Amino acid sequence: MTATSSPTASARRIIDNVDKVIVGKTTVVEQALTALAAEGHLLVEDVPGVGKTMLAKSIAQSVGCSFKRIQFTPDLLPSDVTGISVYNQHEEQFEFREGPIMAQVVLADEINRATPKTQSALLEAMEEHQVTVDGVTRHLGSPFLVMATQNPIEYEGTFPLPEAQLDRFLMRVSLGYPEFAEEISIIEYQEQEHPIDSLRAVASPEEVVQLQAAAKGVYVDQLVRQYIVSLTEASRRHGEVALGASPRASLGLFRASRALALIRERDYVIPDDVQLLAPAVIAHRLVLTPSARMRGVQAAAVVEELMQTTPVPGASRQQNI
Repeated sequence: MTATSSPTASARRIIDNVDKVIVGKTTVVEQALTALAAEGHLLVEDVPGVGKTMLAKSIAQSVGCSFKRIQFTPDLLPSDVTGISVYNQHEEQFEFREGPIMAQVVLADEINRATPKTQSALLEAMEEHQVTVDGVTRHLGSPFLVMATQNPIEYEGTFPLPEAQLDRFLMRVSLGYPEFAEEISIIEYQEQEHPIDSLRAVASPEEVVQLQAAAKGVYVDQLVRQYIVSLTEASRRHGEVALGASPRASLGLFRASRALALIRERDYVIPDDVQLLAPAVIAHRLVLTPSARMRGVQAAAVVEELMQTTPVPGASRQQNI
């Protein structure tokens, strides 16, 4: 790790380092780093035991960032997230005790188990990178990433995230089960100790900030911009969708595509970047009609259909060559 390393080189080191812990899930690791480079937040929705917590911890350790885990439960209070002012009898004044949200990488574990009031404590931090307690606003450090997890199967005792909360997450991804050979490797890697115990930082928080700044300089052609908006606009007219993607989805897909292009060693975005990220950026923002939900229609399938029916920039020209 050197001070003169390029943002792309830093990104590659981070991905390779996290791959030591999260075996066989390079694409998901790349998407997680894309969310970080685009200054967004990540929702990981999957069954227990596939490595959601390890993904957050390994990213934090790889970039030398402070890490805090919040275990969301029904009795968790907003002050347990943001912090609280406590009266100091010796100083005869109130002093602020920071909550776990003040870390650079925050794992909101099983976020849908907390009440909506506690869930909403994350909104200001995620959107504005600040928290307000007792009328005093405190700015969060940089970089700042909230990685939340939830179980898509178990619904008893949970509080589904409202649309406003879901919209704050740049992407929603799923790790999925490993392949047979990969699971054998996981057993072998953890035979003596967990790989996370020996994981070392391969980048610094300052390099992550440089990566975020470099992503903002990636070129996006006007036709690709129109393609992004065409996808989100089409979601608002789809027959299975009651509430389509908002302009925030278009902006999120734009930012994420620039970050992914940089990670893949390009200074320009191509339609493939948009297509790879569209399901993760758009699907969780769609509200399907009651009839579509009754028939088991999945939002991800709707996004795939949108990509098949929306003209891709340059596709016709490539076919004529």
